[in-house]
Amino acid sequence: MSNDYKMTYDVDLVFCIDATGSMKGALNMVKSNALRFHGDLQRRMEEKSKMLNSLRIRVVAFRDYLHDKENAMLTTDFFRLPEDNAMFERAVKSIEPFGGGDDPEDGLEALAYAIRSKWNRDGSTKKRQIIVVWTDAPTHGLGYGAAAPNYPNGMPRSFEELSNWWAQEPEAQGAHMDYQAERLVLFAPDEPYWKTISDNWENVVHFPSIAGGGCGELDYNEIMETIVNSVVSNAGNQY
Repeated sequence: MSNDYKMTYDVDLVFCIDATGSMKGALNMVKSNALRFHGDLQRRMEEKSKMLNSLRIRVVAFRDYLHDKENAMLTTDFFRLPEDNAMFERAVKSIEPFGGGDDPEDGLEALAYAIRSKWNRDGSTKKRQIIVVWTDAPTHGLGYGAAAPNYPNGMPRSFEELSNWWAQEPEAQGAHMDYQAERLVLFAPDEPYWKTISDNWENVVHFPSIAGGGCGELDYNEIMETIVNSVVSNAGNQY
């Protein structure tokens, strides 16, 4: 095989962002780097002798269904970058940090939204389906906010069911993601549910955030390096 050969990837990313008041700093980091994200990812992959064939990004911004009602969850379609750079930037800049109520937020519902995204199914290149979660809060159990009038249909009925969504083999009927392609990056407190996911789900890397700290310890370059490593890693490996 030629030394010039470079593995080529189609990458889908879903950013699950806690949009409550304490997360202003992390949100500003995402906003200020939105336009450069595609170029930075492409460059860093080339440094690892990998090629970025396509990049799509979707945003899920979450709060608390019972406290924030219709503002509890903001979701977008996938943006294809760099073609949709301006729309992606407008979407992230529209997210304002507020609300949340009690300490836990509805992060598991946000994760469920992300898992059931309309992922790229084209088999012509290596696929990566990556979810990145940013939060400084623990999460309610699934269904905690089900009494809210705008609580969505189609949510998993339990944490076990959500875990099964993640663990499904690609040939399983109704599988949401491809096991070989799926990756989860958690910037979340070492709290129940987040810790359980980190300890028990495959293809997960967890960077514990400081509870209530707004993810202020996060650095854009470190986040970018983690995402690149999640692209080039093989299923079942830590990265």
